[in-house]
Amino acid sequence: MKKRRIIAIVIAFVLTIAATAMWSATTTEREGDPDVNAIEDSGSDAGTVKEQKKGGNKVVKVLAAPFKALGRLFGRGDDHKLRRTTEKDVEKFASVGVERVQDVHNPSPAKVNAMASAKEHLATGRSYLLEGRINEAITELSTAASLDRQLTEAHNLLGVAYDKKGLADQARDSYERAVKVEPEDAETLNNLGFSFYQNGNYRAAVDRLKRAVKLQPTNERILNNLGLALCRLGKFQDAFKHFARAAGPLTGSLNTARMLERFGREEDAIRYYEDARRLDPNSSFALRRLADLYKRIGHLEQAEAARNALAGIPATVATAGQ
Repeated sequence: MKKRRIIAIVIAFVLTIAATAMWSATTTEREGDPDVNAIEDSGSDAGTVKEQKKGGNKVVKVLAAPFKALGRLFGRGDDHKLRRTTEKDVEKFASVGVERVQDVHNPSPAKVNAMASAKEHLATGRSYLLEGRINEAITELSTAASLDRQLTEAHNLLGVAYDKKGLADQARDSYERAVKVEPEDAETLNNLGFSFYQNGNYRAAVDRLKRAVKLQPTNERILNNLGLALCRLGKFQDAFKHFARAAGPLTGSLNTARMLERFGREEDAIRYYEDARRLDPNSSFALRRLADLYKRIGHLEQAEAARNALAGIPATVATAGQ
């Protein structure tokens, strides 16, 4: 009887912790650079290498694990509903071992093949980086870079991995090694420029990103990164030109307006949202922001007009995501 009571307490504790963790996960702020997030909402590409999301939301999977384990432990009927817990079930629970959960924050140690070539380590490190397994990526990419100091991509991706760990100095060193080997690699210049940008060195960021744009004049990611850095220097008209080159005048206007709004320059943001509205009268995002901003600055008639225009857009016509 005493044993059953202890097991019941353990079960209640596990469920409480899992529920608390799930609540915390749903209230966590959005990850990534806030400026990049702001313009990515309009479909703009910015930043460095993007992590692939394999196998769905890992946080949800980890948090669901205790419930799935209990389901397997206590059994389900044909209707997939949990059955009443029996004494035999409690004994079964007491014999269940603890299993380590693998995720991006708790990765298994990288298995390094001592006989692998630099390019093989590079390929493995690249895969780890795309999967979000940053510690393992750093191990593999460091090995690749040490085996072949002329392997530009190894230094470049090692910089990306260090940036994701918040190790700005190591990231910059890796990028600069890559640039030294290959001075006209636009991707590396972009990553170096974005690293400077993330660490508040906006003039250095603009310098590297301008060099990258000269090498790849139509690269959307580089153009948007340059636009973000110019915004941080207060050069919004120049920023608009690069945002517009990246994805057209409509998206350029929306992105510039979003950045102005982030900096508290509401009336200037309104001008760019109105430009977006003229380019696309059915831009639901522009109309929503105009309604909110006009209300915020006390222009109630304009706010009402924007809300009415938004309400009048047919669902099949409204610009998706805007």
